[in-house]
Amino acid sequence: MTVYSFSLVLDGVNSETPKLEDQLYEAGCDDALVCFYGRTVYLVFDRESESFKQAVLSAIQQIESLVGCRVKAVDAGGYVGVSDIAERSGLTKQSISLLKEGKRGKGDFPSPLYRLSGRQPLWQWSEIAEWLANYDKLPQNLAKNAELVNDLNLALQLREPSVKRNVDVLLSELNT
Repeated sequence: MTVYSFSLVLDGVNSETPKLEDQLYEAGCDDALVCFYGRTVYLVFDRESESFKQAVLSAIQQIESLVGCRVKAVDAGGYVGVSDIAERSGLTKQSISLLKEGKRGKGDFPSPLYRLSGRQPLWQWSEIAEWLANYDKLPQNLAKNAELVNDLNLALQLREPSVKRNVDVLLSELNT
């Protein structure tokens, strides 16, 4: 078994929820550190499991066994800047900058998705991780985990009825 590290952002509870830590522990989250950002609650896990997917899904099920508690997001870092990419990949910021500018490598670094006109563009981490893995700059399993996190976050958003309805309408409009 492997130990997987990940974070989950919670909804329906906050820093003032009575006995939250005890409830989470009793639900099976004894391998998580309960953290707060303002009133927002997030859990940092080091979970032993057969797979990353199994580790994350089992944590979500345990958390959501608590009345009113839902998981809002997995590993909130879906979009990354140059500094984040460097930190996650173990490469320097300068190396990432040279890759993104096409001054190093084949010139096929993925395009940013957001803040294109700003000084700090953002990339989809799963796309960058896949690219880095294809060039042996990141282990393939980390790229697959990044893709899973991206898909899980989308699934967590789509399970909200109003979001799903709106997305269904937009998909229909896009496909006409």
